[in-house]
Order: sequence, then structure tokens, then C-alpha cells
Amino acid sequence: MSTTTPRETGQSNAASLARRFLGENGALAGLVVLVVVLALMSSDFLTVTNLLNVGVQAAVTAILAFGVTFVIVTGGIDLSVGAVAALSAVVLAWTATNHGVPWPVALVLAVLVGIAAGLVNGLLITYGQLPPFIATLAMLGVARGLALVISDGSPIPLPSAVTHLGDTIGKYLPVPVLVMLAMGGITAVVLARTYSGRAMYAIGGNEEAARLSGIRVDRQKLVTYALSGAFAAVAGVVLASRLASAQPQAANGYELDAIAAVVIGGASLAGGKGRAFGTLVGALILAVLRNGLNLLEVSAFWQQVVIGVVIALAVLLDTVRRKGLRLSSRKAWAGAAVALAAVVAIAVGVASTGNKSGGSGVAGGGHANIKIGLSVSTLNNPFFVQFRDGAQEEAKKEGVTLSVQDAQNDASQQVNQVQNYSSQGMKAIVVNPVDSDAAAPAVQAANRAGIPVVAADRTVNGAQVAQFVASDNVAGGRDAAKTLADALGGHGKIVIIQGQPGTSASRERGQGFEEGIKQYPGIQVVAKQPADFDRTKGLDVMTNLLQSHPDVNGVFAENDEMALGAIKALGNKAGSQVKVVGFDGTPDGVKAVKAGTLFATVAQQPRLLGRMAVQSAVKAAQGEKIDPTNAVPVKVATRENADQFAG
Repeated sequence: MSTTTPRETGQSNAASLARRFLGENGALAGLVVLVVVLALMSSDFLTVTNLLNVGVQAAVTAILAFGVTFVIVTGGIDLSVGAVAALSAVVLAWTATNHGVPWPVALVLAVLVGIAAGLVNGLLITYGQLPPFIATLAMLGVARGLALVISDGSPIPLPSAVTHLGDTIGKYLPVPVLVMLAMGGITAVVLARTYSGRAMYAIGGNEEAARLSGIRVDRQKLVTYALSGAFAAVAGVVLASRLASAQPQAANGYELDAIAAVVIGGASLAGGKGRAFGTLVGALILAVLRNGLNLLEVSAFWQQVVIGVVIALAVLLDTVRRKGLRLSSRKAWAGAAVALAAVVAIAVGVASTGNKSGGSGVAGGGHANIKIGLSVSTLNNPFFVQFRDGAQEEAKKEGVTLSVQDAQNDASQQVNQVQNYSSQGMKAIVVNPVDSDAAAPAVQAANRAGIPVVAADRTVNGAQVAQFVASDNVAGGRDAAKTLADALGGHGKIVIIQGQPGTSASRERGQGFEEGIKQYPGIQVVAKQPADFDRTKGLDVMTNLLQSHPDVNGVFAENDEMALGAIKALGNKAGSQVKVVGFDGTPDGVKAVKAGTLFATVAQQPRLLGRMAVQSAVKAAQGEKIDPTNAVPVKVATRENADQFAG
């Protein structure tokens, strides 16, 4: 005879349902814990403005991830979605802006480009018998290259009608979030309610068994990769609308975030498992982590560590699940809680190590109540490291709090950072734009919030800035041309090593140099190749150019890092047979000038640039009127005057 009461039975059923829910929605429980912890750690996190920021910042990754979900459910992988997103956006802007195609037609063409890229992936995998990793890696290169070819490496403005996709309806309905939810709904319906969705699960569970059961596996794979390409195209359009322009280098590395979101959401890399809701939660976890770590002023370098820990944990749990090492739901959730606690501990530890700069309010001017946000285009470059150091020195002198974030040469990430600063209530923002056009929407949002913005080194097009603090890149390029031409006596063959295609710094320096070198008809430019402002790539590019142009006697590199790489490739020729001119005046560059291997460098004085930017931001925060421009002197550092630039 049972002694269980109805009340006990009800409690048991409720507990069972709770365990089942947690077992099926582990990522959701992790998201809730993460939100609670970050809300306790930052008073800015749970504000309406910031939560809307999180939704908007998750949108592009989520849309990409929905498409990737189809592929991973079948047991495949798609590494091309980020590049396909960029290509689709470039095609939209190129056809509509440059060729007058009506924007609805251009929008359809952009989606068709994504579908075509997906179909090519599917054909290579099914009929070409290439592994998905190789096929989609090849498409990544093709799509990214085509985006650069079509755009000529420069951003293309979007039609105004399309830019509204990045706006907000009313006050609380961001269009990117609505698009994300719509694409998520489509994903859920396809997976749960269609023949193709059931076939995807069957193929991922056991491809041979699916084939024997009558499923046309090859055709379903074509459908799967075409869907992934279409979703990537939509994500590219949404991203471009947020940036108000199509950037050929946009969404670089986003394919890894998309795959991570799918796996964090509970899908299995072995196939046969995955849901739209889980993918959405995975994308939100990544967005919440990045947003929260921004608010806690954790270094972008450490943010990568934290994200890596989360991804490793998700894949580890997937491996455990696939090997049949089943844990009770209680133990599984205890492990998830420990992992989240470890992530938070990393964030707390990094935040307490002094990533915040300067300003306890006891030094200098004592402006303890002034908080300034600084978004740097990249800290993987000595020039911008010096720029940050100068800004931090001035912040300490003024007694203000300076929060520094690294955009890692990602225009979208920089937009997110500036938006986060706006929701934190910064008194002023300093932005060193990744791209002058792409930074505009975020600066406009700061304008609406009444927060003054100071642009440093590169201006912001289409938005109001309190001041533009910079040296003239175009003038510096002309100075570099004159210096190199005079060193060669007005005659010779030279090569130009360009920076990252599409960036305003590369365009402006190249423009100035070409304008200046035209004044010397005896000098022939025999080659121009990009090396992405990177020393290693500069070495490789110069090594390759020497094979086809061994008789060059001059090199202009658009920054010192690439110039130093070129010097390494030239060996004993550098400084004697071949004159090399760089740009930036970094410590390593000046050292090479003093050694005689680098003939000259256009010194922009980045440390002074950082100090001046913070000085202007403090004045703007106090409501003082400042000049719209503030010029940092540009000087050519040669062996004769290099000592004044050392240090």
C-alpha cells in the first residue's frame, strides 16, 4: 500500500519537470546565472539601454549561427559565413549605390549571392567529395577576396532605406533584434516542421542509414548549405546597416563566434542534435559576456581568454555527452555552475589588476567625477599602444577615470564598445575609429545621449564630434614621397607596401604618397601590395616582390611595422642599395632610423596624440568650448634628428 500523498506526488512531478527542463535548456540556465552575476557586479548592466545594446550586439552572430545550425545538425561545418556576409553586403551596396539598382532588387541580389555561395559549398562537398572544412575554408578566401575586388578595398555607403535596418522603431524596438527573432522563427520551423529539417537530423545521426531509408542526402546537403549562405547574407545586410556602409573586411572571424554559439546552445559537432532556441541562447551568452566584460573594463585580450574558456567547456560537455558518460542533472548543473563561477572569477581578477587607467581623483586636476571611455582601433600595433599610454598618462595627470577598450580592427565591435560607453553614462568618449564611416552610427547615438565625442587619429564621417585630434595622414604621405624621392635623387624603381585594405589610414597615407610621388616623373612605382600593417606580412610581401623586382631601390611602407618587415627581407641591401621609408615614428622605427637600416619614418607622435585627445575630452566633459580640430605636428624622422623622437 502506497503512503505517498497527492501533495508529495505533485512536488515529485514538479521536481521532475524542473530537472527535465534544465536538462534540455542548460544553456538558458547558464545565461540566467551569468546575467544575475553581472548585474551584481555592474550597476550599468540591467539598465534598459544596455539590455537593448546586448540584443542588438547579439543579432548578427545569432543570424549567422541560425544558418550554421542547419549545417552542424547534418554533421558538417561552415567556415565561410563571415566572408559570405561581407560579400553579400558589398554586392548590395555596390549595385545600389554605384550602379543605381533599386534597393529592393539589390537586396534580393545580395541574398542570391549568399545562396549561390552556399550552393557552391554544397556542390564541392557532395559531388566534389571535399571535406566540409576544406570546401568552406576555400569559400572563405574566395568570398573575402571578391568583396575586396568589388569594393576596391574601400567601404561603400548603403542606400538610406537599407540603413534603417540598423535603427530602432520607437524607443524600445531595435530592428536588428526583430530580424534576429524572425530568422530564429524560420530556423525553428524548418528544423521541427519540414521534411528538410527531419532529413537534416537523420543525416547527422547516421548518414548511411538516412541514405538507405530513402533520403536524398546529396540534395538535402545542397539545401542545407544554401540555407546557411542565405542566412549569412541576411546577417551581412544587418551588419552593414548598423555600420551605415558595406565593409569588405566586415565579419572577419564571425564564423567562429557563430559555431561557438551553436555548440554553447547544446548542438553536437558530431551532428544529429541542435535547436534554434539553444542557438539563440548561445549567441546571447557570447553577447552578454562581451558586454559585461566591457562594463567591467576588462582588457579585450582577457576577454578572448574568457570566451575561449566558455567555448572549451561547451565542446567538452558535447564530447562527454557523445561518449555516453552521462551525469545526473544535478551533477551536470553543479559542473556548469562551477564553470560559470570560474569565468566570473577570471573577469573579477582581471578587472582588479588595474586595467582601469589613471584616475582615482587624487592626482592632477582632481576631476574624480569624470569618467571617459576610449575605444582604440587595435592594440596589436605599437603606434596605438603608445597612443593609449599617452592617454593614460594624461588621465592620471588630470585625475579622471579612463576606461580603455580594444576594437581589434573590427568596426562592429567598436560600435558595440561605444554604445556600451553611452549606456554607462560616460562624461565623454574618445574614439580612434577602425573606419571613419562605420563609426558614425555609434557616435550619433552618443550625440543623442548628449555625450561629447573626440575623434583621434581618424575622423568620423556623418556624425558630430566635439573635436578631431590628429596629424594629417595625407600630408604625411606627401612628406614620405618627397623624402624617398630626394633620397633617390628623383630617379628609381620603388614598391609600396600598403596597410589593411579598406581602412581610412591606409587610403589616406596611400593617397598622399601617390600625390607626392607624381611630382617626380623619374620614379616608377613597379608594385603595390597590402600587408595589413603587420610586420610578418611585410616581410613576406617584400620577399615575394624581390623575386619579380630585384632591381628596386626604394620602398614606402604605410607603417613602421611593415617597413621593419621589409628591412628584414632586404637584408644587407636595406639602407645602402634600397632606401626604406616608414610611417608612425614608433620606438622600433626610430631605432631602425638611428641604425641606418630605415632611411626615415613619418613621426606622428602617438603619445602626444593620446595626451591631447584626453585633454580635449576632459574639457568637453566640463562643457568648455573647444576648437573643432587640433593638429598634432607631423615630422619626418631621419638619422640626423632621430634622437629627438627616441622614447
